[in-house]
This record gives sequence, structure tokens and C-alpha cells, in this order.
Amino acid sequence: MKSDRQIRDDVEAALDWDPSFDSRKIGVAVKDGVVTLSGHVNTFPDRSAAQKTALGVIGVKAIANEIEINLPLDAKRSDTDIASAAMIALKSNISVPSDKVKITVQDGWISITGKVDWWYQKNAAEMAVHYLRGVRGVSNNLTISAPPTKVSSSEVRSKIESAFQRQAHLYAQKIKVAVEGNTVTLEGEVPTWQERWEAETAAWSAPGVSKVQDHLVIRA
Repeated sequence: MKSDRQIRDDVEAALDWDPSFDSRKIGVAVKDGVVTLSGHVNTFPDRSAAQKTALGVIGVKAIANEIEINLPLDAKRSDTDIASAAMIALKSNISVPSDKVKITVQDGWISITGKVDWWYQKNAAEMAVHYLRGVRGVSNNLTISAPPTKVSSSEVRSKIESAFQRQAHLYAQKIKVAVEGNTVTLEGEVPTWQERWEAETAAWSAPGVSKVQDHLVIRA
């Protein structure tokens, strides 16, 4: 087990190593494996990237992301401009059924609502607006109305094992997959947030899944 100080040092090193954002104004505090990120960055993607980098460090149990976004003057836009750009981005993405998606913007924060048929469409909608200039955050409130397909727990487990590739058996045997209707529930343990994300993504990719309840615990 890592000490909080070791985790803090590792997170700081990981943030400094990542070239996609400036980590010099990001602070790191750790208590009982829970990492708090503070300070400020220039864009929403930078904030998200810092969180993702910290989650990839072994020993991190959870993240409290308190990083603020200080947009430079040339990046600021009105909510109307952001909303227009968001709709253009959604219509330009072939994975997004833009006629089923609605956008609202308040103080630079985009909220996405509506219904789509598949999880990949929900994810694609969020990514389409994630990197727009002037965005301070994204709330993805899309719901999934998957077609009436019976979900197979064995197929979900198979997809999870494929996601874990060479270490499939080691990780997958610690994951319990329960299926009720179109809802998949994942329970058990995985070593890092990366494996948790891969397991959840694999569950979403199974035909007919409209909801995934991820109760996996991070245990290095």
C-alpha cells in the first residue's frame, strides 16, 4: 500500500510529465488515497486531462477536482456563440443523431439533453463539444433508449475480458456481472481507474444495454 505522500509525489510527477497541459499552477493534496486537485488552468480540456492523468496513478481511490478555469481573453465567447458552435459540431459528427439532441449553455457550461439509441452516441455528443473554445464544462444528460434486445451476462463478461486483453482472466475473475432487463451492474475489484473505465465501456458496448451501474472498487 502506498502512503498518501507517495501517492501525492506520483500524481505530481504524472502531471508534470503530461505535455498536454500546464501543471505548474495545479496543486495536489492526498488523504486516505483521495486526491484533491486545486489551482487553475486555461481550458476545460486541460482540467479534464489533469483529472484523467491523476486517475491513472496507482493507489488513487478517488478524485476531487477543484481546479478552476481561467479563460484567457482571446478564448472567451458569449453563451450564444458557444451554443451555435456546439450545434454545428454535433451536426458535423456522423455518430451523433443531432435531431435527438438539445443544447443549453449558461456561463460557458454546456448541458446536453435528449435521447439516443446507443452509449457510443452519447459519448460522441460529449466529445464533439468538449474542445470548443470558451467552454467551461459539459453536463451530459443524454438518456439511452436501447432497442428491445435481451442482454447476455456472458457476452458482457466476454467484452470485459477482451478489453483487458492479456490480463483478462486475472481482472475479469474479480468482476461480478449482473443483468436485469437492460441494466448491467458491475461489482468487484480492479487495480486502477483505467481498468474500471475499460470494464464499464465494455459493458456499454453490449447490445441492448441502456444503463450500467458501476460499483467496482479500486484496490491496487
